[in-house]
Amino acid sequence: MRSPDAGSAPPPSIAAALDAPLAARPHAPAIDAPSGTWSYTELDDRARRAAGALWSLGVRPGDRVAACLPNDLDIVAAFHGAQRIGAVWTGIGEALAPAEQEELHGICDPAVVLAGPRCRLDAPGRVDPDRWARLMAGDEAAPEVAPDIDAPAGIAFTSGTSGRPKAVVHSQRNLLLPAAVLAAARGWGPELRKGDGFPLTILNLMVLSTLLAAQAGGCSVITDRRDAAGLAGWISERGVTVWNGAPAQLYDLARRPELGLGPLQEVWSGGGDTSDALREAFTATHGLAPRATYGLTEAPTVVSIDPPGERWRPRASGRALPHLDVAAYDDEGRRLPAGELGELRLSGAVSGPWAGAWTPLLGYWERGRVRPPEPGPVPTGDVGTVDGDGWLTVLDRKKLVIVRGGANVYPLEVERVLLTHPGVVNAAVCGVPDDRLGQRVAAVVQSAGARLDVAALTESCRRELAPYKIPEIWTRVDALPVNAMGKVRRDGLADLVHKHTPGGR
Repeated sequence: MRSPDAGSAPPPSIAAALDAPLAARPHAPAIDAPSGTWSYTELDDRARRAAGALWSLGVRPGDRVAACLPNDLDIVAAFHGAQRIGAVWTGIGEALAPAEQEELHGICDPAVVLAGPRCRLDAPGRVDPDRWARLMAGDEAAPEVAPDIDAPAGIAFTSGTSGRPKAVVHSQRNLLLPAAVLAAARGWGPELRKGDGFPLTILNLMVLSTLLAAQAGGCSVITDRRDAAGLAGWISERGVTVWNGAPAQLYDLARRPELGLGPLQEVWSGGGDTSDALREAFTATHGLAPRATYGLTEAPTVVSIDPPGERWRPRASGRALPHLDVAAYDDEGRRLPAGELGELRLSGAVSGPWAGAWTPLLGYWERGRVRPPEPGPVPTGDVGTVDGDGWLTVLDRKKLVIVRGGANVYPLEVERVLLTHPGVVNAAVCGVPDDRLGQRVAAVVQSAGARLDVAALTESCRRELAPYKIPEIWTRVDALPVNAMGKVRRDGLADLVHKHTPGGR
């Protein structure tokens, strides 16, 4: 085990992230995936082959390489290979609709698309699995490319609340740092078997899987299973010690006490709000208190997380990681005192072992180039507080605030109350237009039963919330629309209300 909170500079490039485990434990497992396991020596060889394959396809430094591939060995090799020749990596989710895949393709305009069985893109540069396998077997070498750790290396698409996704550009430095900080802050070493079930087409997940495991000297364990029984079996059979899942997955597992979680030592909840009730239910069932996280594409990935162990604070999303300075700001951009409510913004830590290590995102990919971000602390778009000890509490997305009769209602605050009710599987709150009040509060609820007990839910809200925050419109749905990270897709909630609630009730 490492000493927690000890600063340790990240490697000088993503290729160099494999150097330490290659020297110390070359035959130790680096990647454990559905189709097999690679040692560090094998991963290094496959990364070299992938770099040569991409070079033979005409990819050069600065070109975009898009992958629409399943969670398996190929996507990991291709990511590492792209980084070795200075290409800019991006993922296009397999689960996206054809129009959504086309939209992301149009934004990044890749030279090559590595296509899996669920890729719907018919685009120039498409490389199907059989051709990729032949290129990898051909063992063509790419020339040595001197890495620029501060050049564009990856494009991550924001999930967003509505409208067109933003394409966030990160350097290799940006991608390596969070993994280095997490490995050091959690005290992880070669014993780590980091489990990930979110799609690796999400750039943040590359950071939290292969880049994190490599810098700890451990193993990245990946799966494409999403169901509770499949996840529990995978965790037990593959010896996963740390796993991050979506709140909905934790919800399902909390209701399955017969499913053992084997050697699991730490479980994270990310991609959405983790209610206090969910944490308590999961702990009661499996004996592990989920570690709540708050992440941001622009960071990239984890901004705050509960400390190791069992300690957590109600409604909070952990403590800010030590390489970041996170604070609330008012609408004029003034930093607020600790504990006051405002928009959360990020800058680099100015003290401690990670002082000066963080650099902001390079910008946003637009029309074939990087648009730099505005100077100053990076705005998150989230409203919340950070106390004097660094504990971060998110109230809601700034753009999602419901203004009802001149009073602000934060959907997440209402949703947290709804999710304490035993009959509620999931819930989302939104505003709907109202001639008199401007907006009214509507709740879209996925319930365990066929009917929604509106009276009981209203009474639960009445005990915890001011009257103006209580939903006036209730809609029951079989399932809420979610993205690949398990986050509720907010852009269509008002339409769901109108579709499923005749007459507005």
